[in-house]
Amino acid sequence: MFDRLEDLLVRYEEIQEELNSPEIAGNQERYRKLMKEYSDLTPLVEKYQEYKAAKQGIEDSLTMMEEPDEEMRELAKEELAMNKEKVAACEQQLKVLLLPKDPNDDKNVIVEIRAGAGGDEAALFAAEIYRMYVHYAENRRWKVELLECEEIGIGGMKSVSFMINGEGAYSVMKYESGVHRVQRVPETESGGRIHTSTITVAVMPEAEDVDIEINEKDIRIDVMRASGNGGQCVNTTDSAVRLTHYPTGIVIYSQTEKSQLQNKEKAFALLRAKLYDLEQQKQHDAEAEARRNQIGTGDRSEKIRTYNFPQGRVTDHRIKLTLYKIDEIMNGNIQEILDALIAADQALKLSNMEESA
Repeated sequence: MFDRLEDLLVRYEEIQEELNSPEIAGNQERYRKLMKEYSDLTPLVEKYQEYKAAKQGIEDSLTMMEEPDEEMRELAKEELAMNKEKVAACEQQLKVLLLPKDPNDDKNVIVEIRAGAGGDEAALFAAEIYRMYVHYAENRRWKVELLECEEIGIGGMKSVSFMINGEGAYSVMKYESGVHRVQRVPETESGGRIHTSTITVAVMPEAEDVDIEINEKDIRIDVMRASGNGGQCVNTTDSAVRLTHYPTGIVIYSQTEKSQLQNKEKAFALLRAKLYDLEQQKQHDAEAEARRNQIGTGDRSEKIRTYNFPQGRVTDHRIKLTLYKIDEIMNGNIQEILDALIAADQALKLSNMEESA
């Protein structure tokens, strides 16, 4: 591990030197690549330098403990203990920072929410989960862009797709893929019985043109007037766009904008993400064992979380975490859950790495 860290430190210094050279000003593409690599290496290098400083502190403390002055020896003993703790903590943090990075982690995401079992109650819950993610994204100062949705008249959504633009959005949001279950008494239930409904959430990294190539001959584009129950997702102009991808049978319908061109762009963005996601799923299926050894990027049919309103609790079944703060969570305060999932995923990867070493 430390040989690799020394190599990365040398590389970091090489990048610094090149960024400070006058030649780089004339090559913007090279400059951007170097800045990206420099930014990625900075947390690792800073932590490694902190580790080295603590190691040096241990050596200095051991030297001081040989001093005849008793007060100096006591001070050295305290510093020795402090630096030993720091070294142990830095080593663990460095192991996490050295874990292989998901190449999609820095990408924007497209989130697709679909109502499952439960009829109108599932559609209502889908709309609430959509609002939960919008609030969370806004708290992170990320931008949310609606791509497509199908509403029902009582304020629910049979389906909704939206893009979240933000640095590292996929690295966090990827843990939300799966089946979300709600348990509560619907407003339409006169007997006060608790119903269980489900929705599915799919989180896909935004795919660029370089990630996925779409053959125009494989696409049929239809233009029509937007339809539906009205509300935020529907307009009354002839601007709705439907894309049909013949090889996969995927159909995308976009009507959220008044401009046909904008709806077409959104439809293609969603199609690219779905095709890219299909390719990734094939790779995951080919690496079934690796897929089982991950948290949050597994089977889309996996029940990952339950929202129990009568008891005011939310339970994430993957890490057996239960929080009694359902109102806060539904208002977008989901960072505690996501942090716990990230920590569990890192711990699992570290354990797998140590076993295979």
